[in-house]
Amino acid sequence: MPRLRIQVQGVVQGVGFRPFVFRLATELGLGGWVQNRPEGIRIEVQGAGFGQEEFLRRLRVEAPRAAVIHDLVCDSLPESADGAHFRILPSESEGDRRPSIPADLALCPECEQEIQDPGSRRFRYPFTNCTACGPRYSIIASLPYDRSRTAMAEFPLCPDCRAEFEDPLDRRFHAQPMACPRCGPKLVYCGPEGGPGSETEAALAAALDLLKRGGILALKGLGGFQLLVDARSQTAVQRLRDRKGRAEKPFAVMFPDPEFLEAACVVDAIALAALRGPAAPILLVPRREGSPVALAVAPDNPDLGAFLPYTPLHRLLLEGFGGPLVCTSGNRSEEPMAIGGAEALARLGDIADGFLGHDRPVLRPLDDSVGRMEGGALHLLRRARGFAPLPLPMAGPSVLALGGHMKATVTLLAGDQAVVSQHLGDLDSAQGLALLERTVADLLAFLEAAPERLACDLHPDYGSTRVAEALACRMGLPLLRVQHHHAHVAAVMAEHGLRGPVLGLAWDGSGWGTDGTVWGGEALEVDGTGFRRPGHLRPFPLPGGERAVREPRRAALGLCLACLGKPGPAAAAFNPEELAVLCRATERGVNTPMCSSAGRLFDAVASLAGIRSGAGFEGQAAMALEFQARRGRSAGGSYPIPLKEGQADLAPLLEALLDDLRLGADLPAMAFRFHAALADLALAFAEAAGREWVVLSGGCFQNALLSELCQERLASRGFQVFRPARFPANDGALSLGQAWVASRISMEH
Repeated sequence: MPRLRIQVQGVVQGVGFRPFVFRLATELGLGGWVQNRPEGIRIEVQGAGFGQEEFLRRLRVEAPRAAVIHDLVCDSLPESADGAHFRILPSESEGDRRPSIPADLALCPECEQEIQDPGSRRFRYPFTNCTACGPRYSIIASLPYDRSRTAMAEFPLCPDCRAEFEDPLDRRFHAQPMACPRCGPKLVYCGPEGGPGSETEAALAAALDLLKRGGILALKGLGGFQLLVDARSQTAVQRLRDRKGRAEKPFAVMFPDPEFLEAACVVDAIALAALRGPAAPILLVPRREGSPVALAVAPDNPDLGAFLPYTPLHRLLLEGFGGPLVCTSGNRSEEPMAIGGAEALARLGDIADGFLGHDRPVLRPLDDSVGRMEGGALHLLRRARGFAPLPLPMAGPSVLALGGHMKATVTLLAGDQAVVSQHLGDLDSAQGLALLERTVADLLAFLEAAPERLACDLHPDYGSTRVAEALACRMGLPLLRVQHHHAHVAAVMAEHGLRGPVLGLAWDGSGWGTDGTVWGGEALEVDGTGFRRPGHLRPFPLPGGERAVREPRRAALGLCLACLGKPGPAAAAFNPEELAVLCRATERGVNTPMCSSAGRLFDAVASLAGIRSGAGFEGQAAMALEFQARRGRSAGGSYPIPLKEGQADLAPLLEALLDDLRLGADLPAMAFRFHAALADLALAFAEAAGREWVVLSGGCFQNALLSELCQERLASRGFQVFRPARFPANDGALSLGQAWVASRISMEH
């Protein structure tokens, strides 16, 4: 039989793929070798024909749980004299580089059992891992993925670990981050003043004592520092809010085990499987009545962001604490998370009461991923640990896209695949901008890519736009400015491999429009590089501009002035002097941009309905409106939003809402009718455009009820609906959409 050469591309490094290939080939009596290469994995096998056929079949169906095979190409070679045995060759660093950076993997069942076994030499060792779990992206310095190119290079393997590492039948065979108490990283605990502290078990005990006393612990986790506190203590949680500067935005909760989680939250088997999977994201799930979690964790919110321990260190902490812990990013609001010990002490010293760290470097910050289950599938709201930077197949010339200003990400298209960075946060701070620049340099160095063009948002004042302009000047590259909502739609097209034309419903808070106004309730026809705007919400003014984001009452005032010609019931949220100033400013167009934003429409309705006139974070009023609508679903009905020459007239909606308010209608019923009205509008836009494919994107489609209603309406009339799932509906996917548009421009010209 001829010798087979097999090239495997995808997520195949750092997931135990080479040991798996070795064991499979040996079991089938095949000779040859397997090798890590910059473009993926290369395999050569020779032996009996049946063995080769069986090898190819099982290569796909039995691959490690975290592996993702994008492409597998075979060709024949002459038989070789060295084909009697199968070997793992040293990694090859020369060659065409393709994105193949593995994501960090959650603690596997085997390692979890090992740290709980008193007879194991890794009993209670907080840095236990194997080829199926442990740090990857957070510790890799360069490709191909070998220990010498990771943060573990400074921890030489002891003889026992070396024996496991070199044993093809051991599950730690070529497990690059592996270690044990003798040769690996060690824990250390200190107070907020720093200095020498407790180590190993004493450090863990000190951290647990602090948490049990209601203190705030800064923990060096997989991708940086996290802040932990007793999730059952209203006082402790409120103290964390006060110190961190996070007044109302929900915190996530880590539960000790599935049983404790199910006692506090409503989760089904599918959600539980996602929580226990290799990515182990935070999931938004309903809070169970009588849940022991303090109300301050997620004020006025029926859901909790719940997750399970995903590292041995988290597992030991939660086991020792015996209850749920708030686990949130180690930062102040609007800043990136801290990753180094000295940095954490400087930035978190007046927030945390104690620090539990270790000496394994974190090379880049990684927040926890966040998602929700919809229709039995995971839809990501924040893509980070466990998912980033797994590549997306995408053909085209090399493009570097810088994303937006909030929920920033960077996308590098190179080698027929797009790598979207982890969630970087907002760019309002100097630290946020510096992280964006470091991430750009990191990706370019990782993939040894030379982009042919850059892409950014159309908004001139975004931090990412300014960074893109500086890069374009320094690198001498053309810069493409992509309209915000065009990028939203394009991101979903990239995810689903669509070419167009499609009708994209891009509904969000705000984005700079081509006419200089604020867009956000758009119906766009997208076909390749261009788009047409056949429909949108009727524009209304935003008195005070950006202040309207945190004050829904201002959006309500603008809506009433546009639709009624007077303040109407919105006036009740202002004192007479404020109202007079804002009305004059609106009349004169002073700091009062016009917007077609669905997000601001949500805010306006929430304020008029008496749900919220202010907001502690963007989207809070819209979330509160959604929570009310969930309770009013049985009422049925919808408010009218007629479509007139492509413009959705909001006046009938407003008048019907105000009529219900005067009649004392049920608030949940009114909230549901508003959601149903938008679903009716989505169908009206689609029928007017006459496109078979409809894309839903933008931050408003993080609203599960709105997404479901729109999907139902559109599907019932035969439209094929595409929604984001692997990438967020919010601005976290803008860089992906920008890269898609920029690559199409290069290909079409």
